[in-house]
Amino acid sequence: MWPEGDQTLNLLKKAASGDSLAVNHLMDRHREAVRRMIRMRLDHALARRVDASDVVQDVLLEASQRLDEYIRNPGMPFHLWLRQLAKDRVIDMHRRHRAAQRRSVDREKDLQSLNPDERSSADLAQLLRDAELTPAAATIRKEMVQRFLTALDELEENDREIIVMRHFEQLGNADVATALHLTPPAAGMRYLRAIRRLREILGSDASQGSQ
Repeated sequence: MWPEGDQTLNLLKKAASGDSLAVNHLMDRHREAVRRMIRMRLDHALARRVDASDVVQDVLLEASQRLDEYIRNPGMPFHLWLRQLAKDRVIDMHRRHRAAQRRSVDREKDLQSLNPDERSSADLAQLLRDAELTPAAATIRKEMVQRFLTALDELEENDREIIVMRHFEQLGNADVATALHLTPPAAGMRYLRAIRRLREILGSDASQGSQ
């Protein structure tokens, strides 16, 4: 999902030398990944009022304006820095939207009403495949995806976030560790615990449904 590698590093070097075309190319190269992340994290109520493309443009504009700051102190890979700008923007929009609507919520969740794409959902379904949890019939795939999302919503915030990062944003363990300020082994353990808890919730739902 997130482009990275020698081309990004090369564009950053050119941008550091004042190459404005390199800056534009760098932002365009990450536009689709930012768009997908924002679409995943916009809740349905806000998505009806806000064009995701406009949010993407705002994030990339902010990144362009702050690029010199990043180049001087690149504390993480560029795509993770850009991802954090996008995430912060979405969280802020949700907070302002809730305040404008004067709605009360039990707790703030930036992942509310997550909208997965089919590839991400299929990946998660394959990971959690179990005779009792995942029916083989393809005709009820959508129902199973909704069960995954409902189960995700029941997880604690840290567990939910790391599963979303791994399976919906398709970040590797090293990137997750960097973004969450963890060691790779600690990130791996947190991920395994989150998956285990998700399976428990799905198993409980399946048991209740069969009664």
